[in-house]
Amino acid sequence: MDDELRERVAAAGEAAALFNALKHGSDPDVGAIMGPIMGENPEFRPHGDEIPGVLAPVLDEVGEMDEATRRERLGELAPEKLAELEADDEDDDRVLPDLPNAEAGEVVMRAAPNPNGPWHVGHARMPAVIGTYKERYDGEFICRFDDTDPETKRPDLDAYDAILEDIEYLGFEPDRVLKASDRLETYYDHARELIDLGGAYTCSCSGEEFSELKNAGEACPHREKDAETVREEFESMVDGEYGSGEMVLRVRTDIEHKNPALRDWVAFRMIDTPHPREEAAEYRCWPMLDFQSGVDDHLTGVTHIIRGIDLQDSAKRQRFVYDYFDWEYPEVLHWGHVQVDEYDVKLSTSTIKRLIEDGELTGWDDPRAPTIQSMRRRGIQGQALVDSMTELGMSTSDVDLAMSSVYANNRDLVDDAANRYFFVRDRDDDPAVELPVVDGDAPAPDAGHPQFHPDHPDRGEREVPAGRVVVESSDLPSGGERVWLKGYGCVRYDGNEFAALDADIEVVREGDVDVIHWVPAAEGLDTLLRTVDGDVRGIAEPALADVDPDTVVQFVRVGFARIDGFDPGATDEADGPNGSEDLLAYYAHP
Repeated sequence: MDDELRERVAAAGEAAALFNALKHGSDPDVGAIMGPIMGENPEFRPHGDEIPGVLAPVLDEVGEMDEATRRERLGELAPEKLAELEADDEDDDRVLPDLPNAEAGEVVMRAAPNPNGPWHVGHARMPAVIGTYKERYDGEFICRFDDTDPETKRPDLDAYDAILEDIEYLGFEPDRVLKASDRLETYYDHARELIDLGGAYTCSCSGEEFSELKNAGEACPHREKDAETVREEFESMVDGEYGSGEMVLRVRTDIEHKNPALRDWVAFRMIDTPHPREEAAEYRCWPMLDFQSGVDDHLTGVTHIIRGIDLQDSAKRQRFVYDYFDWEYPEVLHWGHVQVDEYDVKLSTSTIKRLIEDGELTGWDDPRAPTIQSMRRRGIQGQALVDSMTELGMSTSDVDLAMSSVYANNRDLVDDAANRYFFVRDRDDDPAVELPVVDGDAPAPDAGHPQFHPDHPDRGEREVPAGRVVVESSDLPSGGERVWLKGYGCVRYDGNEFAALDADIEVVREGDVDVIHWVPAAEGLDTLLRTVDGDVRGIAEPALADVDPDTVVQFVRVGFARIDGFDPGATDEADGPNGSEDLLAYYAHP
């Protein structure tokens, strides 16, 4: 391949890679673009063995680009391809693919949370997608708590309701709610039937012994027990006559299967630790998740399952059970893990729980915690999170959820309703400064009258006293320069005071004067703003005292926030310097 042809291959490959990546919302793959390149460029075909090597660095470069850069570059290389993409976007606003073999009114899907704690942000993806599919197909949404591990993933009794509240916050309501720990007798009945079908046997090998046999493709010595012995020993398991690790029930598969993970897998084991739910506390023989989940999916009529790509073996294990019972296995879709930016805390229920127990987080709704409870307390609408999760699509690759996309969606939802207020931050690196406003070449008004909302003048104006004001020090101009106090007017900074000037808004429109926010020194409310990056103290304008808790407002030039209420315990001092209780607010986003 000469240099000229190499350049043409690279250019065609880059355009195809950009188009493929943008169309499917994933990183480019050489296998996906080889066909289109060869079809459109027959002269490349004699060099098929060399082309992947030419494309590799090109695909690496495309993989490093964000979506905006990819679109810009595709517009330069192949504007007709970009136009095709944009036409597709206009024709179909569905970001989730249609389900395979799905009929309206017949789709049944389930979320199967382990209630070992409230949900982190990543957990929102499953109910967001299932709820969206339910609406598309007029289907059924089941929430089944897979709580059959009372030891290693011990259920948290508060998590059951917390998870259902999170689903409601996301805008969905399950058609059925089940707890697997209520269904032990159902699993026992199916285990007995499986034993009678020759599909299961009891095994007392240690884990290490069985692992050696399994990896060698050799049968366990208990595999050939007669059915009567297996039934008796299983009943002894059910009656709690064995201790932890003494006996398991295995599904009989193929001991020489090419995947050792599928060889005679455990269906039931003994657990000595009582379940925290009183209704299940007496049970000691517990099903493993693949058995319990597989049985429940069939009995509840689940038609489509979504699983992580790392759980492909679950379907393969369960198919052995389905084959014994002559059941039809549901359709399965796999996706990659979702990663979330911005937070310093790992997306892990156990990690968040430990940080709370250690006092490093104040609770599941701490704004620094990557949890759904935290997002709700910050005033982020559930629909904003649903929209961002569904926009990720169903790629089998790991995907990144940019919180900026959640914030953009939320901004669209709350901006119109959120009234504007002033909040001046008082930070170590940018302390608040108090100054008098005095007469200059114009009399100084007693108050400013900013609008509640710039797009809704009918909502009226706030009255903000202006005898002495507080501003952020970074907003101060050089001595002798002018600034515009928003909703008040033009003033000159004279080093230790603001002097009122006779100037109208044209000085701002002409770009000569910056606009800053401010609050009254005497009447302002000492405020604690809780953020993802930590707490910020400051002073808010007095009109916020009339705002109901749980209202989302916009702090001008700061961002959106949810008003939590007055909290005299927000700091060590019950009263701030102005003699008022602390106003507590939670920061949402810019």
